[in-house]
Amino acid sequence: MGRTHLLRTMERNEMKGKVLLLGGPTATGKSALAIEVAEVLPGEVINADSLLFYRHLDIGTAKPSPQERNRVPHHLIDILDPDQEFDAYRYSQTARQVIQEVWSRGKLPIVVGGTGFYMKALVEGLPPMVDKNYSLRKRLLEEEETKPGTLHARLQEIDPQAAARIHPRDKVRLVRALEIFRLTGRPPHQVWRDRRPPLEASFLKIALHLPREELYARIDARAVKMVEKGVVEETQKVLEMGYPPTIKPLQAIGYREALIYLQGQLSKEDMIKEIQRKTKNYAKRQITWFKKEGFLWLPPHPHKILEMVEDWIEAQL
Repeated sequence: MGRTHLLRTMERNEMKGKVLLLGGPTATGKSALAIEVAEVLPGEVINADSLLFYRHLDIGTAKPSPQERNRVPHHLIDILDPDQEFDAYRYSQTARQVIQEVWSRGKLPIVVGGTGFYMKALVEGLPPMVDKNYSLRKRLLEEEETKPGTLHARLQEIDPQAAARIHPRDKVRLVRALEIFRLTGRPPHQVWRDRRPPLEASFLKIALHLPREELYARIDARAVKMVEKGVVEETQKVLEMGYPPTIKPLQAIGYREALIYLQGQLSKEDMIKEIQRKTKNYAKRQITWFKKEGFLWLPPHPHKILEMVEDWIEAQL
């Protein structure tokens, strides 16, 4: 498909009903590539990285700079204070509204990030809203701290199907599954099955792929750069603003290690090594998730991805 044809398509406002998902593991250059693609198509970037929602947290999240965000419109970045909550249900509803607005401008929504579950919520919808019980969550987490493995074993008893889908160390999802069971009286997998698709659209799902050695080298370099740019100082600043160290974003990789460093329990060198090690483990989990969800794996080459997107657009006409 030629570029002239593509631009005529855009003028006819035929981007409506189409969404590009750009996912993959951390440090593959998703944000930079999304900007390049959006400039050509044209498109607008919609964030799907759970940490980029938070204000005041820029270095540890590798947030696109103001200059990068000025190149093309970006959405769902810096929308929350560090202690505010946001979940997949709210994300799917908010992102749906933004996508409709992008379509109204005749542009392609490009959903970018490494939080795959948020993308899944957007594509497949979520079950009816189930309330939260914070005292129950606290008790479950305390039980897990006392005896690791308790939550997964309990979920295995009440819902083997749900247990098979959740890693034994994924405390957030385990707690949520048990919370759903307590509040609804139904096995979580049955509740999740009652999905209500929030968005009628055609999705092109692309995940960025790099050889393992190159990916790990990027992760190592990013960790060093993160510390050099001031992730420790950024963490200290958030604490000085009055936020407790227990807030969700400060438990993320990079900030958690910075907290431990500030407490005098890690040297600077060991802090960097821990960030590198944990980020590599996280990248492995992301790769597994995106493979399971049927994403098309491509190297981060803008020209090749643009060709793929153009062919997809043409096939939808």
